[in-house]
Amino acid sequence: MRTKHYYFLALLMLACNAEAQYSSVQIPAALKETADLVVRLEEKEVRIKSKGNAIVRHHYVYTILNAAGDKYANLTEHYSKLVKVNDVTGTLYDAQGTKIKALKKGEIKDYSNTEESQLADDNRVKYHNFNHNFYPYTVEYESIVEEEGVFQLPRWIPVFSENIAVEKSMLTVITPSDYVLRYKTFNYTGSPLLTETKNSKEYNWQLANYSAGKREVYSPWWHEITPSVFLAPSAFTMQRYEGTMNNWQEFGTFIYKLNAGRDQLPDVVKLKVRQLTYGINDNQKKIEILYNYLQQNTRYISIQLGIGGWQTLDANFVASNGYGDCKALTNYMYALLKEVGVKSCQALIYAGAGEETLMDDFASNQFNHVVLCVPQEKDSIWLECTSQTTQPGYMGSFTGNRKALLIDEKNSTLVQTPFYKATDNLQTRRIVASLDEHGMLSANVESTYAGIQQDRLESLLNGYAKDQLTEHMRNKFQLSSYDIKDFSHQKSKTKLPVITEKVTLAVKDFASVTGKRLFINPNVLSVSTFKIKNGGARKYDFDVSSAFTDLDSVVILIPAGYKAESLPKDVDLRMAHAAYKSSINIIPGKIIYTRLYTQNAAKIPAVKATELTNFFDNIYRADHARIVFVKEGL
Repeated sequence: MRTKHYYFLALLMLACNAEAQYSSVQIPAALKETADLVVRLEEKEVRIKSKGNAIVRHHYVYTILNAAGDKYANLTEHYSKLVKVNDVTGTLYDAQGTKIKALKKGEIKDYSNTEESQLADDNRVKYHNFNHNFYPYTVEYESIVEEEGVFQLPRWIPVFSENIAVEKSMLTVITPSDYVLRYKTFNYTGSPLLTETKNSKEYNWQLANYSAGKREVYSPWWHEITPSVFLAPSAFTMQRYEGTMNNWQEFGTFIYKLNAGRDQLPDVVKLKVRQLTYGINDNQKKIEILYNYLQQNTRYISIQLGIGGWQTLDANFVASNGYGDCKALTNYMYALLKEVGVKSCQALIYAGAGEETLMDDFASNQFNHVVLCVPQEKDSIWLECTSQTTQPGYMGSFTGNRKALLIDEKNSTLVQTPFYKATDNLQTRRIVASLDEHGMLSANVESTYAGIQQDRLESLLNGYAKDQLTEHMRNKFQLSSYDIKDFSHQKSKTKLPVITEKVTLAVKDFASVTGKRLFINPNVLSVSTFKIKNGGARKYDFDVSSAFTDLDSVVILIPAGYKAESLPKDVDLRMAHAAYKSSINIIPGKIIYTRLYTQNAAKIPAVKATELTNFFDNIYRADHARIVFVKEGL
């Protein structure tokens, strides 16, 4: 009887200890400092059973300290025909580590991971969130996922964002003894712990008691400044296709073989292509004609069916159906050009504005998009085949200024896509305005946006209805209160795209009126709001990736009877990568203001933090400077 009693007490104590270990009180004070979330425990186990099969177990316990950490308190697992979610569990704990509830299978949401333009895919998502908001609280989740086709392996970034601390996190990779695992680490001291047996190898990385940090402005990519491990296979199998990726040539060869022979056009399209290009010997003109044909006769959707995430639909499918994903449309354009004797290469790329740089010394799947490159004697012509409006040769912020992998049967290689300089990405703004005695400003604004400066506006013009665009214009400018009287946009189909925007504005209380004085900021629409916070000590170099030029010319007519009482000085600021100039001239009844800011892409040493902080502070002050006018004769 006594033995049973002790046994019951032992079980009770174990249960209490299990809950107590997740009490927020147990978190060291140093880890709570500046943290929104503390990773109490993370175990990521990758068990590679063969070249074509792996099981990933992910167990994590997060303590959420405030509302900013809520966005991480969930489970999200993507799956498809090649990725199977075998099991999911979850538990919610209160601040003391006491269990509140367990996840029930029926509470897991299961939905298609499909955008509006994705009409054919088997990608789905299992998602769960306890939606708790009494802080602090703790969530525990565990998932087991089986992957068919070990083409891409998980990454390990235990500190996955700023303001996150880690109590303990582990990555374990278990492979057959003859399996060659490739990995690349950032900010991790030493090598993984390696344990070998006759039949297996086990790699282990750990991180413990890592305090939360804040990302510095203009800092390098997150994975480059925090502990992280990237994994990749040497040899792999994807369904019946085998490949290797020890280098980029091998990677490209696999992609080439996966898509070889899928560029055959139907006879009717071959005939059309020959008719369109008949009598034309200039390859540049052929490219423009066929690219325009592609844009007019196809549209983009995403195809994610089984191996179709990597293998293109053939050219005949696109010709018959008029749609395809980035792979299919690029392959179709490749086939069109091939038919008229123009050689081109498909290129893998990671698309998206501001996306992270490619690790060129670590051949692995770092891509999400395909474009077409047409080699020329001087500059290659790049074609974005998913767009129905982009000019041939223009890559913009979506795919420009980054590395891409040109696909060739035997000689795939990394190349650089076009970089757009500060002089390419030009915004010019001409404003003619009049001010009344009550501070109301009536202005006619003509702006031209070139290169990357027009990218977002071009996207809005293509995607927004008239009422949506009107609402956008009503919120576009940094003015306290204004009315849009009229606006228009005109696109120029030039090699470097340009959009001209004309707007008529009425701005209430633009100038402050105090007694007989008017206080006016002549910088109507380009007032900087940017400052570098904590600009003293700096850990990392500044990585300024954007290059652009802004030029403003402003003329403001002022009410009769006013003269300038106080006038800001002209400003001329310079750093190695950027320059700012502003000037104000007063002639009777009129203000003439000019502003020029130019910024080039640059790496700026951390020791220049104070200089760069002062530079932007001085721009901020100059942009907010006001002229004081006084009424004469009062």
